[in-house]
Amino acid sequence: MLSSKKALVIFSGGQDSTTCLLQAIRDYGVHNVSAITFQYGQRHGIELDKSKWIAEKLGVAQTFIDTSVIKAVTHSALTDASATIEHNDGEPYPNSIVEGRNALFLLLAGCHAKENGITDIIIGVCETDFSGYPDCRDVFIKSMNVTLNLAMDYKFNVITPLMYLTKAETWALADQMGQLEFIREYTHTCYEGVDGGCGQCPSCQLREQGLATYLTEKSQASINI
Repeated sequence: MLSSKKALVIFSGGQDSTTCLLQAIRDYGVHNVSAITFQYGQRHGIELDKSKWIAEKLGVAQTFIDTSVIKAVTHSALTDASATIEHNDGEPYPNSIVEGRNALFLLLAGCHAKENGITDIIIGVCETDFSGYPDCRDVFIKSMNVTLNLAMDYKFNVITPLMYLTKAETWALADQMGQLEFIREYTHTCYEGVDGGCGQCPSCQLREQGLATYLTEKSQASINI
């Protein structure tokens, strides 16, 4: 049974946010789901193009917000095309971290949601398979949910469907919805902006390792039936 409520999905056009968007469409109905996408000065425009194409393909209303001002106060390899994106080499966080990004996204998503009578905000963060970003942790999301409620005197419900899923389990969720090939073909994850993925950056490796694990587990399960 579809929810009668509306949902706003923070949407980048990547694997995780697209999985959340498809799940929201299933649970709320396409006319009760909208997407909000942030242009934060990311080094490649391909993910914005992908998000626009996917939203149009799925029939979901999409709002673009320019948050590139964040580049004026924090530096990240994701917003600096001259920087080399590195794997975490023992430092507390990889150089791809954009400090405060999810806090900013949730704040602006909350403003947009309240303006449009939406209480449910969905974000595809995960602390099981992630790059070490502190703003992907459940404790941060819960604290931000309380902050938004207090700041705007409004009952937001920040939902994180992928919080405790591995990448393999996220692929399994897509497959359960009959959307594995859609996610595989149309979403963009690559930090280097290569259409179809470079296969080398941390994001590509996490995505492909998760898919390989899931497909192996699926094949073994079918053999054991």
